Amino acid sequence: MGGITHRVNTKASEQKSMGDADDTATALACLSATATADLAHTLIVSRQTHLPKRLGPPGPDAEQLEKLFEAAAAAPDHGLLQPWRFILIPDQRRADLAEVFAKALRDRDGAATPEQLEMAREKAYRAPCLMLVVARLAKADPDIRAIERVVSVGAAVQNILLTAHAMGFGSSLTSGQAMTSPHLRALFGLERGEKAVCFINVGTVTRRKSPRIHPVVSSFVTSL
Repeated sequence: MGGITHRVNTKASEQKSMGDADDTATALACLSATATADLAHTLIVSRQTHLPKRLGPPGPDAEQLEKLFEAAAAAPDHGLLQPWRFILIPDQRRADLAEVFAKALRDRDGAATPEQLEMAREKAYRAPCLMLVVARLAKADPDIRAIERVVSVGAAVQNILLTAHAMGFGSSLTSGQAMTSPHLRALFGLERGEKAVCFINVGTVTRRKSPRIHPVVSSFVTSL
């Protein structure tokens, strides 16, 4: 009898231990999820826009760039149309972009001074990492509206900005009237249905600024 009682007690003890382990694993999973959510929230709300003139070297290396684009690829994409692509502008091609900026200004303002043209060119040389965001909006599926693809482009861009922030880099988006210039379209080989959206600038922040005050939730959320 004593042996049977001992085995029963041992079995009950083992079951209790397994139950305790399950409870511990569940508790740890909950803690992990909470910690991950808090980290993600902190990362998102602490991101700031740092103008290109405040971004210096180093920029992301090849491995970090790969991670930035992997993050972009995780954006929501209805129909898997991949309505975005990104074109890096390496240092040796900055002069070409600079001339495009100058030509675009000259097209808009035939009276632009040499100083103004030089200021336009200078914009091509600022951030150590510079890429063009291209939206691919050619009709591909009648059931997927262009606005959905635009949302996907924005999500891909935000993923890049947040990943760069997580890596310790600063970033910003820049655009302007040159985005619609035929000189820019020619330089980047944009196809029919593709639109230049903006540039993404990434680099090391050289001068910090005060955090931006975000709008309060009640100012943009309502209930039906």
